Amino acid sequence: MKNIDSLKKQIRHHDYLYYVLAQPEISDTEYDKLMKQLEELEKKNPELITPDSPTQRVSGQAVKDFKTVKHSVPMLSLDNTYSADEILEWGKRVKKSIPDDLEYTVEPKIDGVSCTLTYNKGLLTLGATRGDGENGEDITLNIKTIRSIPLALVSLRQLADSSIVHRPSSIVLEVRGEVYIDKTDFQELNKKLASLSEKLFANPRNAAAGSLRQKNPKITGTRKLRFIVHSYGTISGAEKFKTHSEFLKLCEKYGLPTTLKNTKTVNKIEKVLELCKKWETEREKLPYEIDGLVIKVNRLDQQQKLGFTMKSPRWAISYKFPAKQATTKIKNIIVQVGRTGILTPVAELEPVECAGVTISRATLHNFDEIQRLGVKIGDTVLIERAGEVIPKIIKVIPLSGTKRTGTEKKFSIPDKCPVCKQPIVKEKEEEVAWRCINTVCPAQLERGLVHFASREAMDIEGLGDAAVEQLISKKIVSDFADIYYLKKDDFLKLELFKEKKAQNLITAIANSKTRPLSRLLYALGIRNVGEKAAITLAEKFLTIDKLMDATYEDLEKIFEIGPVMADSILKFFKLPATGKLIEKLKKAGLNIKENVKKGPQPLKDKTFVFTGELKQFTRSGAEAKVRELGGNPTSSVSKNTDFVVAGTSPGSKYEKAKKLGVKIISEQEFIKLLLK
Repeated sequence: MKNIDSLKKQIRHHDYLYYVLAQPEISDTEYDKLMKQLEELEKKNPELITPDSPTQRVSGQAVKDFKTVKHSVPMLSLDNTYSADEILEWGKRVKKSIPDDLEYTVEPKIDGVSCTLTYNKGLLTLGATRGDGENGEDITLNIKTIRSIPLALVSLRQLADSSIVHRPSSIVLEVRGEVYIDKTDFQELNKKLASLSEKLFANPRNAAAGSLRQKNPKITGTRKLRFIVHSYGTISGAEKFKTHSEFLKLCEKYGLPTTLKNTKTVNKIEKVLELCKKWETEREKLPYEIDGLVIKVNRLDQQQKLGFTMKSPRWAISYKFPAKQATTKIKNIIVQVGRTGILTPVAELEPVECAGVTISRATLHNFDEIQRLGVKIGDTVLIERAGEVIPKIIKVIPLSGTKRTGTEKKFSIPDKCPVCKQPIVKEKEEEVAWRCINTVCPAQLERGLVHFASREAMDIEGLGDAAVEQLISKKIVSDFADIYYLKKDDFLKLELFKEKKAQNLITAIANSKTRPLSRLLYALGIRNVGEKAAITLAEKFLTIDKLMDATYEDLEKIFEIGPVMADSILKFFKLPATGKLIEKLKKAGLNIKENVKKGPQPLKDKTFVFTGELKQFTRSGAEAKVRELGGNPTSSVSKNTDFVVAGTSPGSKYEKAKKLGVKIISEQEFIKLLLK
């Protein structure tokens, strides 16, 4: 017991030194030895494993979906300022309400992903994304892999002295902050991805966001993410504090990382401006990316007096650094195809330094933007790294005293997808985006295959983001149908796949062959065809062959199918790649017919809306049952809704149903209706 406690304290101590203070005392090898000793002792004494043990950071459990959680206090955004005049104007507004004894804290605004952590009785119990400010996603398993985040609140004295075992167990503390990745760790991550021929992250913020939303915590755990506190939601049982500065000090006392060493408190708005100028030139010295500063009224009682607008606090603002600009030359313009099929022109540039980064590419957004700017290949252009993230071209710069040399080339909009060579379309005249509608286009395959396997589509449990990414990067699959020809050995070649997991996925793929036509149509990802439209089409045509033979007039006769959807369906089935895919799916033994409804239809013509969490059904399972018995499940409540089925924690649909007088029933009452 003593050995286990001692090892835990030592590992926490070294985590704090390395990930928070950046002052490691031991080598990685020595650290690994300590961790291995603890793992072996806990294996022999499993009853001594505690939730805050360093061995419990990385769970072996992958999640299928992130659950929605409601924030105890809304996570509001800050108003942005971009100039000294705007900061002074904010200062005047604050001074009107608080004329005397004003102090301001100025802290770096880390360019990361906003998250909230909840400690209950001193233990980390929840990690969640900001989401829409009111509700976020539960990412606790991934948050626990971040070693700068303590699994339990401790004091600095505890971290330094392994003989102390006390934990502040009476505290409930919810802190907000940013998850980010250091510049050096970001570069190492991209080098590793490049060596594996995988897609690189555009910047540290994208790397943090993508890593944090991995369904498998083991992958998140390899990404060297960090966390830094900047505010709080709710606190009880902790030491009292009167200022924001004191709050940051309290966080550090409990082992939580903050920006305290780079945060300054000043008593005049003019001194705030001096700090803004200072950080504009010194930000590159920081190990992480910042895109500005956050300025707050320091005293909490004054914050309370100033209050909030609907969207943001009146007592705080962010100052965004001016965008950095540079001049360079366009070597070429290429076209990239995004995961949704949208074509984006990208300028390949002569490498140039801008905001501390060497830039060799810049987005041109769309083909209309090329015409608006009058850009040609070979032009000298002004680029801007706006918000410290994506560089873009601002304008063409005529050479001093001369016109173009005549060697510049006009860029032509392609008539085919540069990846799959299939036709591209602009679905509406007023749209600027051109799109490849071939859903089996390699550029769209990863997103498309994840959708194909999703619960509402073919429902292939285990075929999530991580597995799909590896199958495509290793060139094991090249279209949706290929998954039906895979063997267990193919999955054993992937990371994190062992015998049982591989066999379970093979079984899930085999089971998906029996899904009805409606699920297959939705899974194919036909543009503008959602789950409900797929059901309508399947019930109307009954087989995929009849649907493929349908004319525009046939589709137009169906009440739920509008002209845009009809056009999308026709274009999709006319693609040669679609025909090949359907034939391949047929040969694999997939069901290409809709299950004809048989038996009584007790819910005929009744409209149902589901809200909250159901215990006996998944949402899609309940809706499928309604359709099977002749009813019509919808996603929105109106006066025409017959029943709203309310599970636990119902949302806004429940309130709307009450206002409209729509009948609200429980899940048990819904089950009784099914049994009639």
